Amino acid sequence: MTTNTSTTAADITTAIAEAEDVRARLDFAKSAPKVFRALIGFDAAARADLDPALVELIQIRASLLNHCAYCLHMHTNDARKAGESEDRLHMVAVWREARHFFTPREQAALALTEALTLVADAGVPDTVYAEAAAHFDEQELAHVIAMICTINTWNRVALSTGKVAGTDERKG
Repeated sequence: MTTNTSTTAADITTAIAEAEDVRARLDFAKSAPKVFRALIGFDAAARADLDPALVELIQIRASLLNHCAYCLHMHTNDARKAGESEDRLHMVAVWREARHFFTPREQAALALTEALTLVADAGVPDTVYAEAAAHFDEQELAHVIAMICTINTWNRVALSTGKVAGTDERKG
C-alpha cells in the first residue's frame, strides 16, 4: 500500500490560515506603532549601503539560529526573488562545512552573525571580530553589526507575538 504524502499549495494555504486563526497574541505594529516604525527605520538605516545579498544571508542565518520560522520563510523568499541560488540558501545552515559556496567576506559576516546572535554563550570572540574587520571598513562593519541587531530584534518580536510562517504582513 502506498501513502500519498505530498502537500499541495492549497493544503499549505489552508494550514497557514488555520494557524493564523488560533493565534491569540497581540499585533505588535498596532499595539506599539511608534516602536514598530522605529524598528523599520533602524532596519532601513542598517541595510543602507550593504549588498542586498549579504543582508539576506545575515537575516537567514540569525533566523535559523533563533528558530524563527516566520522570518526564515520571509527572508529565504526575499533572497530567491533577488536571485539567490537554491544551493546557497540550503547551505546557510551549514556554511562552515560548505565554505566554497560563500565568499570570505560572506563567511566573516556569517561568523559575526552567529557570535552576536548567540552573544550570551561566549561574547563576540576577538578572532571573529578581527576577521570581520579585515573584510569590512568601519562604516560597513557598523552596518553589518546593526543589521545583525535588527534581525535579532525582528526575530524576537515575531517569536513573542506568534507570527506564522508563510504569512508576510509587508504585503498588505
